[in-house]
Amino acid sequence: MGNTSKKLAAKCALLTREEQKFIANTFRAASKNSDKIREEDLIKLWGPQIDPRLSQFLTNYLFGQPGGTKGQSCDFNRFAELYVYNVRGTTEERLTVVYNSLGKEFTETTELPYQLLREYCESIASTYIRIIKSSAAPCAKHWIEKGFRGKASNVQALGEATASTAGKDVDTPAMSCDSKGLYSWLQSNTLLHQMSELVFHNLYGLDRDYRSNERVDEPSASVFRNPTCSLLPDPTGIESMPDYPAFIDLCHIVWLNSHLPRKHQDKWRFLFSSHIHGESFSTMAGRIQESGPSLLIVEDSSGFIFGGYASESWQICPNFYGDDSSFLFTLAPRMRIYPATNFNNHYQYMNQNTKTLPNGLMMGGQFEFGGIWINADPFGHGFSAESCSTYRGFKRLSKEAEFKIRSLEVWGVGEKPLTVKESDERDVSCLDMNPEAKAILEMAGRPRHSEGVREPPPL
Repeated sequence: MGNTSKKLAAKCALLTREEQKFIANTFRAASKNSDKIREEDLIKLWGPQIDPRLSQFLTNYLFGQPGGTKGQSCDFNRFAELYVYNVRGTTEERLTVVYNSLGKEFTETTELPYQLLREYCESIASTYIRIIKSSAAPCAKHWIEKGFRGKASNVQALGEATASTAGKDVDTPAMSCDSKGLYSWLQSNTLLHQMSELVFHNLYGLDRDYRSNERVDEPSASVFRNPTCSLLPDPTGIESMPDYPAFIDLCHIVWLNSHLPRKHQDKWRFLFSSHIHGESFSTMAGRIQESGPSLLIVEDSSGFIFGGYASESWQICPNFYGDDSSFLFTLAPRMRIYPATNFNNHYQYMNQNTKTLPNGLMMGGQFEFGGIWINADPFGHGFSAESCSTYRGFKRLSKEAEFKIRSLEVWGVGEKPLTVKESDERDVSCLDMNPEAKAILEMAGRPRHSEGVREPPPL
């Protein structure tokens, strides 16, 4: 017991003063200023924001006793330990929490039933989405007001997708998972860790003012100020649209955003919608060029939703381009990611008005066998091959190989890159404000940027 207390004390030293303060305040509120918390008082404090299944799992950890029984109360050390292990703990400590929450002791030989693990992931995802939907944070409100709801079926799919990578085959999970496999899964599952971090921030009062017993939305207290924690990007470009035709869900946004490069997770920029801008390939091509990395999202006439992350700006070009950070994905009926294999570089292709090359947009595969193919003329038709060597684990994205497009939209992700013209204007402006740069150019006997030099010499 003494070693456990010392270990916990060392872990608590990693917490910020704010975290220590709010954990102590939450314990006092739940225990009614005593040295023990009762289960019913803690559940009452957590309220409707927590999924009932997660409430059951966490009370298993806090109040569980050897032999599978539950105690009447838990002390501060145990209460703090649950937060510390989930937010600051090692992979082994976090795995211990998962095992104990599911009523198991963590040993090298103990396996967890996959269905129970999936329930745990679904309960985390459900609580996470509940917290987002009740948040006053602007980024959450903007998405929800435009019709991105966080439906129960999609919450369930988000939990299933989070748990699916615990096995060797994401589409055919084993009946149970051993500790070695679960250790690797938990170590690499950043989405589960980030959702858990937000959930425990919330359950432990880091956004609650106990003097008024109300949630607060201040920079020091709101976890939504940290996009790494919230996984919810700030949407731009749809503010003035009163009836935005949303066909994806809050859960889809969280899932996709968690797989983007970190530098592109803070902002999604609306570029094109077939419902708003019309069913025109030329219009789409014009709106998505020179816009940086982007997400192409398609819904076919059967309700399957899928797409791809394009790592470079789209351009009309006879060649393939892009890099191996791109991926394809499905959102419905299941959420899956298909990363690049490096077998070939057929990541992006877009062309139109040519007689010798296919006219359309493609991601992955070969002409006539694309991972995703969007036809230029007639627009509204597409194709998804049975296999695609460009992306690992690929399976046909649409319900049928040839599909009709019900909805198509494109979002730029991250900050919009400067166009060539904007970059030139910025460089000229920098030279105008920098006398030393002017002097160097004059000494070199070279004309200024505005007179024909595209880039200034290195300083």
